[in-house]
Amino acid sequence: MAVTVTRAGAVSALAATALWPHIARAADPVKVTVGVTGSISDAPFYICDAQGYFKEQGLDATLTAFDAGAKMVPFLGNGQLDAGAGGSSAGLFNGIAQGIQLRIVADKALAAPGYGYTPILVRKDLIDSGKVKTLKDLKGLKVAEPAQATASFCDLVMALKKGGLTYKDVSEVYLGFAEMVAAFQNGGIDAGTVTEPLATKAQDLGVAVRFGTTDQYYPNHQTTMLIYGRSFMENVPLGRRFMAAYLRGIRDFHDALGNGHLAGPFAPQLIDIMIKYTNLKDPSVYRRLVPNSINPDGHVNLTSLATDLQIYKDAGLVPASVVLAQSVDTSYVDAALKAVGPYRPRRA
Repeated sequence: MAVTVTRAGAVSALAATALWPHIARAADPVKVTVGVTGSISDAPFYICDAQGYFKEQGLDATLTAFDAGAKMVPFLGNGQLDAGAGGSSAGLFNGIAQGIQLRIVADKALAAPGYGYTPILVRKDLIDSGKVKTLKDLKGLKVAEPAQATASFCDLVMALKKGGLTYKDVSEVYLGFAEMVAAFQNGGIDAGTVTEPLATKAQDLGVAVRFGTTDQYYPNHQTTMLIYGRSFMENVPLGRRFMAAYLRGIRDFHDALGNGHLAGPFAPQLIDIMIKYTNLKDPSVYRRLVPNSINPDGHVNLTSLATDLQIYKDAGLVPASVVLAQSVDTSYVDAALKAVGPYRPRRA
């Protein structure tokens, strides 16, 4: 399952120590393992590797593929993954409350207005026949999520609420995002919350229609976060070095955004990087898809995370005693901001 990616852009030891003084000049790079799902929100990791930001911090990163962020939690907890790309989930909150060494440490994907990158798709024949016209028409249908009780569940709950429904009114099906595209093709599901770029791919295949977007029914949802596992929590300096690289990656990604698309000054470079690091090789898809937004200073949206936690509690998936403060640690971002400095937008 592990995929070791090619690294480029070596930087001198002197430059690395300037960014983070305690990095040993002659030390071998420290190997770190990062979980990814191949979605557009993984772009900062790919950028860090392609641009040499990991190397600048003395890190040798291996990107390991998963079909859902929630499935990374056990590997983060046992130290097999150092960092992961995950959304909120009942399992994450419960695991932390039970003592598993995990923390939410930074932003990774935000559904800011115009950047609803995880839309609800509905099978095209259901739209064409008129069977599904409004959210209320999803009642009784099979709706796919990548795993049980994840951020996609929260998206679904908020969307169904606007249609006067609850999650109990639909039949939940659990499939990886790539599997959802195939399930639309063979009629296995009626609707699903599908992340980009697979949402655009499903539309291009003519098997699904974009029915609603995250930013419409859950504005500014903190859909995905950077999560640190046991190893980075036990080795705080290493976790801070990783965060210093990551901040540079998310700022490049932020500079690729424009008008709800990849249309900013860094967009051409980002598209080349995504083609190199993912299975989707068509540049036109990247130009047409709707990406996520991101906070260039790295901090997560605590209000959104609190809303997610309450949704899980209301569904009986997380005990009422669990509090958000147990799960979030902003100290890595705070330290990295001091090392990297304030965000300055890239000029076109």
